[in-house]
Amino acid sequence: MKVTNRKVVVIGTGFVGTSIAYSMINQGIVNDLVLIDVNKEKAEGEALDLLDGISWGQENINIKAGGYEECKDANVVVITAGINQQPGQTRLELVDTNAKIMKSIVHEVMNSGFDGVFVIASNPVDVLTYCAWKASGLPASRVVGTGTTLDTTRFRKELATKLEIDPRSIHGYIIGEHGDSEVAVWSHTTVGGKPILEFIVQNNRLEVADLQILSDKVKNAAYEIIDRKKATYYGIGMSTARIVKAILNNEQAVLPVSAYLEGQYGEEGLFTGVPSVVNQTGVREIIELNIDPQERQAFKKSVKQLRDVIEKLECKD
Repeated sequence: MKVTNRKVVVIGTGFVGTSIAYSMINQGIVNDLVLIDVNKEKAEGEALDLLDGISWGQENINIKAGGYEECKDANVVVITAGINQQPGQTRLELVDTNAKIMKSIVHEVMNSGFDGVFVIASNPVDVLTYCAWKASGLPASRVVGTGTTLDTTRFRKELATKLEIDPRSIHGYIIGEHGDSEVAVWSHTTVGGKPILEFIVQNNRLEVADLQILSDKVKNAAYEIIDRKKATYYGIGMSTARIVKAILNNEQAVLPVSAYLEGQYGEEGLFTGVPSVVNQTGVREIIELNIDPQERQAFKKSVKQLRDVIEKLECKD
């Protein structure tokens, strides 16, 4: 069952917010799109610019700038607002300022009477998804972070490039923090259904030593882009649009979003990137993979880093 209204509010009209809006329009995901920004003229300008292209889109879409009152009847509110990651800066270093911004925005949204699903695309996304959940008072399932969706598509792209295979025929995940401690789950990576370690034995394009090189390349991808163009936004724009599409179309799609752990993988009490079933209610359930001992240890280390940050935040209460 698809949501018939399909109203989405995007908060923050910087590079990420507008890339998400542009992706959703081009894919015909929404029919009612509202942009909110502290700089109202910027939001109005972006709405006018996007409107100029809708006659070439898949369907007619109502696009406008607005205020928080527009969130009342929205199916999904996407939050991208916050300060940007600078060259050489880790995502976790953004936390103090962006946590305060997140808390303020979520309170404004909830005061409108919002009763939909939050999608969080601000960094550090795992920590800020936790903050949004605490500030909202909603069930954890209705607050979804972009998690490792972007890292996962980078992972599949790098492996596809190495093997000269369509990335849509490669399945595997990055889990844990969307950041420096993320974990590549090689134990559940397949190429055309064949496990990657079996594939290595029969294919001369890939060696075991390449796996760590590819993992590191994925982990450092954002730094490479930021060094060259100061920001990343197209990839996360398309990744966020994919999550919103799964929610609005009630897809029951498995995506590596930032979801609330309640004992899965031996962890609880925080959000992090794990394969999850996404539908119109947010995260329906988490898919717990039987990862190998080395991956489990790395995942626990990643979770600990996030937990240490959360313990220092005001939003934990």
